[in-house]
Amino acid sequence: MILDLLFPNRCIHCNRIIDGHLIVCDICFEQIHFTHFDYSSENSLKEKCKLLFPIENAYALMQFEQENLSRKIIHQLKYRSREKTGKILADWVTENLDFKNKKPDLLVSVPLHPKKEKERGYNQLHLFTKTLSDFYGIPFEHHLLNRNHYSKAQALKDKKHRLETQNTFSLTKKISNQHILLIDDVFTTGNTLATIAWEVLKEGNNKVSILVMAVDE
Repeated sequence: MILDLLFPNRCIHCNRIIDGHLIVCDICFEQIHFTHFDYSSENSLKEKCKLLFPIENAYALMQFEQENLSRKIIHQLKYRSREKTGKILADWVTENLDFKNKKPDLLVSVPLHPKKEKERGYNQLHLFTKTLSDFYGIPFEHHLLNRNHYSKAQALKDKKHRLETQNTFSLTKKISNQHILLIDDVFTTGNTLATIAWEVLKEGNNKVSILVMAVDE
């Protein structure tokens, strides 16, 4: 209680004091560019994925535009030790995403390299994925994939190096006849998710869908 008085929680955008379970105030929330995608229908993210790998469905919560608030939110989640932001983002997803009759069998988060996860202290997708799993009643797997190489953040790479993802990921066990929902924070070139998708699809009769916190249009 004393700490709350001395160090109150503040909106990450305008610095207004807000409740401890929030990350932005009501006014700034209205500035977030949500996609309002329909998971079961065609959308721009699905069209991007189709150019890279066979996909069933795709959903992005927000637009990841230059200098917009979604960029700041995800930056806080990944680089400012605000792991709880993952739960807040997942709660926003559950308010907007209806799987209808296309519910996946398993939620799989994109892994960090163990060295990077140790440096950061957490994987920014784990709490997000678990929250979705609890809400929708879909099992999750954080360790279906290995990230085989340590590298700097995608955001810090130039385009050429972002495309160099061969042999970056491998499956830790065989899977078959599963509809996998791959979960990541931001879709930029799509190369990371494409690399993972092909690892999943080359196994027996699997299907892949995508869910990301934000898509860079």
